[in-house]
Amino acid sequence: MSTKTLKGKTVVITGASSGAGRAAAEAFALEGCNVVLAARGKKGLEETLSLCRDLEVVALAVPTDVSVWEEVENLAQQALQFNGRIDIWINNAGVMATGKFDDMPPQIIQQIINTNLTGYLFGARAVLPIFKNQGDGILINNVSVGGWMPVPYGTAYSASKFGLRGMVEALQGEVSEFPDIHISALYPGMLRSTGNMHSAKYSGFNAKIPPMALDPRELADMMVKVAKRPKKENYPDWTAFAMKYAYGLFPKTVINTGSAAMRMMMKSGNQSETNGNILVPSSEPHRIYGETMLPVPSRKTKKLMLAATLGAAAYVLFKNSGDKKLKNIH
Repeated sequence: MSTKTLKGKTVVITGASSGAGRAAAEAFALEGCNVVLAARGKKGLEETLSLCRDLEVVALAVPTDVSVWEEVENLAQQALQFNGRIDIWINNAGVMATGKFDDMPPQIIQQIINTNLTGYLFGARAVLPIFKNQGDGILINNVSVGGWMPVPYGTAYSASKFGLRGMVEALQGEVSEFPDIHISALYPGMLRSTGNMHSAKYSGFNAKIPPMALDPRELADMMVKVAKRPKKENYPDWTAFAMKYAYGLFPKTVINTGSAAMRMMMKSGNQSETNGNILVPSSEPHRIYGETMLPVPSRKTKKLMLAATLGAAAYVLFKNSGDKKLKNIH
């Protein structure tokens, strides 16, 4: 299915109070869509609602905890009241915790799975019968490159994201008999959003986002492109694609090096322990962009920095691989 315009389409976006969700709401509103916004926090949700209405589109805010089935089912029914159909559903709500796994409270581990994995399953369960009844629809899942490679000291988060990739690929098989129903996955790398500011941290450090992280508006633009021309697997930034294949080639080297780097930063940084937004709605700020550790460089500078970083990483990976081969020979 391919369409040039999304005007008048009904799109549901979870996690719409800040970050990529708010950027997506803005992007689809600019396309002239009817926008249904979902998140736990009413204040952030109302701010996004106001943004969409300022862009002169029909918009509705439905406070929703995606980890609760009844609330997700209500979200779907509220969205149907626009024009009797849902054209696009975006599973986007997510939480994250970093730090030593054995320092994380069990209820935090449980809620990460409830939000990141069960929440997406509930979204799919609520909308797929609607898609089948109307004969078409697009389910877009914002997964993260974490669906392909583990995040050092982010064990529960990694478990949820690996599970999401399994969900997406299984559902793609299930809907293969419906030519106009599409299940798409997005695998972005680190985002320059408020997600890091809202995340939980245990025995770790409260670091800001690298300035080269992906712009949330670029991720939102990718969501719009996928809605117009659905593809099963999508990479908004080529660095995520590169990281996926680097991990595929040298899994032990990548995870061990990343974990060692995290341990060094945790030892040298200011210790921080917070539950973040795992159990409660995200606190202020409710906006698209988070704080970066350095000013955001120009696109040209960013490309040069990325090329240098990836070149150095490739050198280390291949050097380690070569050293191991020589060691095995001897």
